[in-house]
Amino acid sequence: MDAQLKRGILDVCVLAAIKNEDSYGYKIIKDLKPYIALSESTLYTILKRLEGAKMLTVRTLEHEGRLRKYYRITALGLKRVEEFKSEWREVMSIYQFVVKEDK
Repeated sequence: MDAQLKRGILDVCVLAAIKNEDSYGYKIIKDLKPYIALSESTLYTILKRLEGAKMLTVRTLEHEGRLRKYYRITALGLKRVEEFKSEWREVMSIYQFVVKEDK
């Protein structure tokens, strides 16, 4: 898969994982596990990129004596998820065109 396409898909997967509630790294990986394998190093690179792009915010709270970073999606992040849904419909249409010759 094209690296740029995969990067965009992973970004949206992470945003979708925190769309309905704030979350933290380990939980995001656990929530995505049934759909896509994501290493901690990859996740934290994505989270930093999304924070820099203002698609999520970060807050640190103490949990069981340790500090834990919680991530919250922003309006810009929600907009990106909606844009992805629209773009993906077009990608699926193109895919259907490409594979129809295989039938």
